Amino acid sequence: MLKVSVLPVTPFQQNCSLVWSETTREGALVDPGGDFDRLQQAIVETGMIVTKVLLTHGHVDHASAAGMIARAHGVPIEGPHEEDRYLIEGLPESNRKYGFTVPEPFLPTRWLNDGDTVTVGDVTLDVVHCPGHTPGHVVFVQREAKIAFVGDVLFRGSVGRSDFPRGNQEQLFHSIRQKLFPLGDDIGFVPGHGQTSTFGWERKTNPFVCDMLFEDDD
Repeated sequence: MLKVSVLPVTPFQQNCSLVWSETTREGALVDPGGDFDRLQQAIVETGMIVTKVLLTHGHVDHASAAGMIARAHGVPIEGPHEEDRYLIEGLPESNRKYGFTVPEPFLPTRWLNDGDTVTVGDVTLDVVHCPGHTPGHVVFVQREAKIAFVGDVLFRGSVGRSDFPRGNQEQLFHSIRQKLFPLGDDIGFVPGHGQTSTFGWERKTNPFVCDMLFEDDD
């Protein structure tokens, strides 16, 4: 069974998820965007054994501490899709722009594609490529636990921004409605910021992507 602990980090209050197998204690950090010392303390408190870092996309508040965590624990970084390479390579400059601590450059050990899987101990998560917020954004889905880690694709009552360079609103809406919602109304999700929700609740009520807005298209 997958265990999850969510810790908001950075001034952007980005949700970093600590996920681990209940049986093996092996786990991963999803989107460690910053606050390295706080994350290290949280790792100790959960008792998890860090075996990898998982990234949904390359924005500064989601990926900046990935290299430090990976080096500290001697583990690989998996994700996002390689279309976000330019964001990962630009992290030092992005941190300087916001006045954050500038991390050492890194590249993921493994770029991810739609349909790939990643393992956390004895737990498997499916990878869904969901461009729109960024071109290389991916989502991690654990079907047995009925939970998804969606980064900045979808929020409770909102959706991710698509006005960044290489963002695309049409792609974003397609990712949500054609790739995430079909996974099931009962799938809960941890967004990159704010409260958790379910795909079913957002499909019914989200003012950007609810069914009522797309009846003619679907």
